[in-house]
Amino acid sequence: MVPAPAPERSHVELITIYEICRILGASLDLQRSFREALNVLLVHLHLDRAMIVLVDAPETGEPPDPPTLRVHSAAGLNSEQIGRGVWAPGEGIVGRVFQSGVPATVTNVTESQEFVDRTGAFSAQDGRRMCFLAVPLVSDNNVVGVLATQREVAGKARLSDDQRVLRMVATLLAQACVLARAVTAEHRRLQLETTRLQKALAPEPRGRYTLDSVVGVSSEMQGVFAEVHQAAPTRSTVLLRGESGTGKEAIARAIHFQSTRRDGPFIKVNCAALTESLLESELFGHERGAFTGAAADRKGRFEQAHGGSLFLDEVGDISAAFQAKLLRVLQEREFERVGGNRTIKVDVRLICATNRDLESMVQRGEYRADLYYRINVVSIFLPPLRERRSDIPPLVAHFLDRYNKENRRKLKVSADAMDVLTHCYWPGNVRELENCIERTATMAGGEVIRAVAFPCRQNRCLTQTLHHLDKEDAVAPVQVVRIPIKESPRPAAPTPPVEVDPAEDLFTDIDESPHELDGVVRIGPTERLNGVPRQFGPQPPSGERERLIWAMEQCAWVQAKAARLLHVTPRQLGYALRKHNIEVHKF
Repeated sequence: MVPAPAPERSHVELITIYEICRILGASLDLQRSFREALNVLLVHLHLDRAMIVLVDAPETGEPPDPPTLRVHSAAGLNSEQIGRGVWAPGEGIVGRVFQSGVPATVTNVTESQEFVDRTGAFSAQDGRRMCFLAVPLVSDNNVVGVLATQREVAGKARLSDDQRVLRMVATLLAQACVLARAVTAEHRRLQLETTRLQKALAPEPRGRYTLDSVVGVSSEMQGVFAEVHQAAPTRSTVLLRGESGTGKEAIARAIHFQSTRRDGPFIKVNCAALTESLLESELFGHERGAFTGAAADRKGRFEQAHGGSLFLDEVGDISAAFQAKLLRVLQEREFERVGGNRTIKVDVRLICATNRDLESMVQRGEYRADLYYRINVVSIFLPPLRERRSDIPPLVAHFLDRYNKENRRKLKVSADAMDVLTHCYWPGNVRELENCIERTATMAGGEVIRAVAFPCRQNRCLTQTLHHLDKEDAVAPVQVVRIPIKESPRPAAPTPPVEVDPAEDLFTDIDESPHELDGVVRIGPTERLNGVPRQFGPQPPSGERERLIWAMEQCAWVQAKAARLLHVTPRQLGYALRKHNIEVHKF
């Protein structure tokens, strides 16, 4: 082949670069663009074949380590030859160029021992002297692939001119490759973000709500989860209500991490554990010298929670004086440190929790009504564990799995043991269940926890003892219960008279026999005012079923004691319990 004159060669090279730039700028489809660019090289530079080798990276995820080099696009090769084109870094001329980033030229492939032809298309041709040129695709000092070509060496062909053109083309190909991969990665990220937002905005089907670190499959807890998902994205103050041990702190943490403030701090304070002066310093901070021991300025919990959420546990136990101070902060979102006069503004979302009856406290004047309305914006009631017994098995599995991981054991719960757990009363709710599982698992000798392993089966349950003591002390001899009479009961044996504390005997005419008023028999001590019997003493809950449950809880579910409390016979009490389908809890 006779080389073209210099002016003609320069003109061809300029046209080649221009055509390749036009092709690469027209589309981000690398397969199509690279194939057309290689065809331009073959036609303008009279090459026999050419290929582009890139790192074999999957569509999603990172490339393997060590990487694998594979033919991405080719011209002058069939599909079978392209499929065989696989190299490892450092293998052959292609692998060496990729690893070193330095171009290489083989003037005769038959005389090169380093040349490795995986495709089978670049090997020696009969009666022809074939050369092999490889240049790296470099972008930002990173080698992303290799451009390899082959031509026949004849006459006075100058391979240095071909290599110069190939290096310019390789630079354009590398930039196009990096740009296309960046666009693809951004497109994939936007798709994932769109999918995530669609899932977050779409209403989740009822009964399928979940919260991190909170276990609940019952309908009651699913209702709580639904309220959390509804209230979490807003800025509204949330008040968590429920008995002690129902998991109010876990729900508060879930609200924070479900909200837009998830990247901010989550600060928690137990208001019942601090005195009024300590609580003020803890929440608002103090200036240096504000009191004895204040050696330096200290930020309060409100400042620490700026941009996040502040969880005030046992908010019903704060004093009346501190309620006024807290009200101003909640209204204005500003305060002064103890001993300071500089007003500090904060952006804090408040989450409160209490097991107190705030409504009754407001009626008695023990709690400020304006503070109650300020914190009671969104109320979420957490049901006690005894009202959602279907959550006990998954809770037991969760606590036992955590215990096994922490202590490297493989304990399991038998069916009879699970039956005991599901029928317990659990006055301490989830916290008591967790302690019971940990205590029993610690003392278990084998790999299976059975029913006999629980302390309550040997009358050694401390919670049961405390529960009995509390209920015994709570029994008042003047409690009153209303039980509607549907049929005439049989004559009952006289019950023992109830002793009344003389200090509480405010009436002189006491009649301890049943009295019928408006078709309702009032059982318990009454007083007569103008000949009309009237109740007195602490009032039980309204409703027959609620009063029966209240009386049984007062007496630790001992029917004989509850019958004496209600001034009925045990047979009458048993009839009422069966009538309302009330489960008698065993301890």
